[in-house]
Amino acid sequence: RRGLSNAYRRNTPARNQVPSESGSDPQLAKRAVHKALELTQTSLEEARRSVLDLRAALLEGRTLTEALALLTEDISRDGRMAARFETAGAARPLPSRTEVGLYRMAREALSNVVSHARADRVTLRLATTPHEVMLSIEDNGVGFEPSEVAGERYGLVGIGERAKLLGGIASVESSAGMGTRIEVRVPVMSPRSPADEGGR
Repeated sequence: RRGLSNAYRRNTPARNQVPSESGSDPQLAKRAVHKALELTQTSLEEARRSVLDLRAALLEGRTLTEALALLTEDISRDGRMAARFETAGAARPLPSRTEVGLYRMAREALSNVVSHARADRVTLRLATTPHEVMLSIEDNGVGFEPSEVAGERYGLVGIGERAKLLGGIASVESSAGMGTRIEVRVPVMSPRSPADEGGR
């Protein structure tokens, strides 16, 4: 989205800067530039809509807290393990991309627990302070030695990359027989309008 937005800003002055070289048609050139700008703007608007559509598809109109609570309820419902969701700090609205990113990381981490941990308990915790939001997923499963296991196997690389995209960090604590704890910390910024979400 940012690239499209920057391209639009860079190209806008071109409307009035098309050279009138000998043998060329300046009006035709201006029309071509204008058409290119229209296409760029259309693509930018589509990207903005995609962000909102993605949020709607993942959270389905729920708040992040509600969506995370539902994730843990789904795990407990099938009887494979006891899943608990905890919150700390005052709930506050977050930018859409932050909510979507945190939700995806939680979903990926919980999926890893179900698939690999052989745990009977898992706790998902969302804590918010004035400066950051912290998401943690802790299980009592078999654990592993992070230095000896490829991160891709447990989706850990993807979780780390998502955290970085939000300006945050992800860490993993685990050892054989001692369970696993994944923690994500993301800085809190004021939520932007849908237009800002797509245009910056």
